[in-house]
Amino acid sequence: MAAELVRGQNHPLSRNRIEIRISADVPVVAGATLADESGRVRGADGVAHPGAPTLPGIEVSRQAAAEHRLAVDLDAMPAAVHRVSVLIALPATPGGPPRFGALAAPRAAVTGLDGTEVAGYTLTGLDAESAVVALELYRRRDAWKIRAVGQGYAEGLTGLLADQGLPGAVELARGIEEAVARGLARAVPARTADTDRSRRTAAPVTGPDLPGTASAAASPYGVQPPGDTAGRPAASDGPAESEPTPGDAARPPASGGPGAPAAATSAGGPVDYTHPKRRQASRPPAPEASAPADGPPPPVAGDAAGWSMDERLYNQVWGMFEDLARSTAACRSAVDFAESRMEKELDQVLSDPRSRLGSAGDAAREAAQARHAQLVDQAQAVLARDLAQLTAESEVVEPALPPAYARWDNPVWHGYQVPAESPMAVRLGDLHLPESAPLRIPMLVRLPLERGLWIDSGVPDATPFEDAGELRHLALQTAVALAARLLAVHPAGEFGVQVVDPAGSGASAFAPLTGAGVLDAPPAMGAAGVAGVLGRLTERVDLVQMAVRGGASDALPPGLDTSRQLLVVHDFPHGFDDRAVTQLRYLADEGPDVGVHLLLVADREDAAAYGPLLDPLWRSLMRLTPVPDDHLADPWVGHAWTYEPDLVPPGSQVLQQVLIRVATARTKRM
Repeated sequence: MAAELVRGQNHPLSRNRIEIRISADVPVVAGATLADESGRVRGADGVAHPGAPTLPGIEVSRQAAAEHRLAVDLDAMPAAVHRVSVLIALPATPGGPPRFGALAAPRAAVTGLDGTEVAGYTLTGLDAESAVVALELYRRRDAWKIRAVGQGYAEGLTGLLADQGLPGAVELARGIEEAVARGLARAVPARTADTDRSRRTAAPVTGPDLPGTASAAASPYGVQPPGDTAGRPAASDGPAESEPTPGDAARPPASGGPGAPAAATSAGGPVDYTHPKRRQASRPPAPEASAPADGPPPPVAGDAAGWSMDERLYNQVWGMFEDLARSTAACRSAVDFAESRMEKELDQVLSDPRSRLGSAGDAAREAAQARHAQLVDQAQAVLARDLAQLTAESEVVEPALPPAYARWDNPVWHGYQVPAESPMAVRLGDLHLPESAPLRIPMLVRLPLERGLWIDSGVPDATPFEDAGELRHLALQTAVALAARLLAVHPAGEFGVQVVDPAGSGASAFAPLTGAGVLDAPPAMGAAGVAGVLGRLTERVDLVQMAVRGGASDALPPGLDTSRQLLVVHDFPHGFDDRAVTQLRYLADEGPDVGVHLLLVADREDAAAYGPLLDPLWRSLMRLTPVPDDHLADPWVGHAWTYEPDLVPPGSQVLQQVLIRVATARTKRM
């Protein structure tokens, strides 16, 4: 389990390829210094920052963001480097917070490449500081350790860098601030030949009356995959009824927002809204695949940063999500501007008695309407171009996705083999916007799940189902498909599924799981079955929590199953008494941290008798729907994304084939 550090505490590091995740309430600058054994940084080439984001063994974000992911490969670190200090600082922006003491405490966490947290540190006690060394990675006898530092500097980056013995600290701090200012001005870094992709996902909608006023939201992920957050998403780490996206936790944008002006390039060219971590392929395309000199390069699957192909695909999917969000936001903003401009011009015509009537008034009205139509046409043409590029990319990326990210109709499932390692994320469904209905972006969330899932079986206001029972059955099928996917993407024996079906009404839907023999036990029925399952899982959570807090993980009772567990609860709250409801709420709150996850299939109206008692439960779960629904809200640009579940195609046997292979692998492992 992850260690929660306090200032000055150290912790061993058992892996050398890691991520360092930074999260804050406002956009911050993230960087790192590489120091020798005495703790001295020898020169500017020992500092990774937005202006120079890549050094041997480490890569940081190219802009300020509320979420960061720093990629670290300690095996690639130069032999002379004995100390890596991870720093964060507040950008010097007008109106921005001048000190960390005015904000909620930021947090730094060290994770494995699979997202498993190794150690975390919340930087409490800050006051006048505007720059702080959060964590330190240091060598001890050819091994690496983590130390929680929390050393802040009221003088900002200048004081921090000078304290590490860096010559020219003032000049370097000024250079970092200039690089950050450039990033904030354009939301993403300017394209360069060796880093960013040459594809432009949104150009400003400009014209004689609208000079460079296209709007775009800044990346909420910073360097994280689509999170480059993670990525949020993201991405957090996933969509919620009021904070979705394929990912990770919702954060405010690094800059800008809907309706915020985006700066044009110095040459007057189009603004590049491409996700900063989506990079141009390192090798040129084959001659037969070359794009025209004036057009975008052909799309390539895995054309993003990352240690592995899975991570590159994950980052690329999230980049597509952000590109679509930005392009759509730019179009909507331009259309809104055109509407407001036309209304203003028409008001001016009507307010002047001399031009209100006659041919002059008619000509003015026609001119205003013509300018409006021109601006709207320009905006829609740019969006159509961007959608065509994203659609072409989706057609390349979708077939290349691994099983964890792929739809059930993807041929990759026909060659499925039980994996040896857990993936970094899993697909929950698809997302799209009204302007891009044919284009679907995979909704990926990081593993292990940080929140439980709730499949809403309630009948929405507009539904094609006249029979509520039919919708409930579809909700249960959605839950079964998700449970089967989670089983399939984990190594044999590392993930288990338990089912609570008090009335036994879901027997037919659960048949693929029970028939293949992949459940840890038959579905629990009746009040006694509910009490038994909840009691065992509650006891497991209590024991693991006590062992972790007491530093005695090896003292767990013999035979205790420590694999991750998914509890599928059908037809809640039928069969639940007050004690069972309390235990379920406890599992939803405390279970994810110790490997117990909840998948609830329920109609909230059925639990109305409990009143506000269950409100915390509903809020803690990620709400999904068995039918397309636009309930996922984008907190960065205000989009309402339509979620579509990923169901097994009718008549397909792929689910049974996959579950049989999972069951066979589990049997061999026993």
